[in-house]
Amino acid sequence: MGQINDIALVAQVVVLKNTRAFDTLVRKYQSTIRRFFLNQTLGDTELSDDLAQETFIKAYTNLASFKNLSSFSTWLYRIAYNVFYDYIRGRKETSGLETWEIDAAYQTEQRQTGEHMDIYRGLCQLKEAERTCITLFFMEDLPIDKIAVITGMPAGTVKSHLSRGKEKLATFLKQNGYDGK
Repeated sequence: MGQINDIALVAQVVVLKNTRAFDTLVRKYQSTIRRFFLNQTLGDTELSDDLAQETFIKAYTNLASFKNLSSFSTWLYRIAYNVFYDYIRGRKETSGLETWEIDAAYQTEQRQTGEHMDIYRGLCQLKEAERTCITLFFMEDLPIDKIAVITGMPAGTVKSHLSRGKEKLATFLKQNGYDGK
């Protein structure tokens, strides 16, 4: 039923130019998209807000290209995924990913406490693809087939990234005093 409602809202925006319908979509998905970015940026709230805003701007300007081949949320996550990787590619050209990760980890340490900080530090240990798969699967509760659509990876590759990412996170957390209970 939620998908039908999303399709009706998309139709209102595209056909009737009803911006309030798009506002409804933004309100419905803004917290999940922002949370996705918070996990990808290791807790950098300002950057997460900027990337989420860019995602919704791109979604609005490309809404007519939504073909309903997947759910609206999957289509929106795909845009968010591309926005994040465009950002990473831009950062690599100027300073390298390692500098960005260190900066984000430092900001996270300044803002976060307890377990959240440890999770972000653990996520920092993962490769980008592993972090994306872990975030979408465990934190956004998306199934493997949707993650495959969002990332453009085969389902087997998503499963491999999940397995390696879980193993790395478990090792990191055990080394930092979490006993797995």
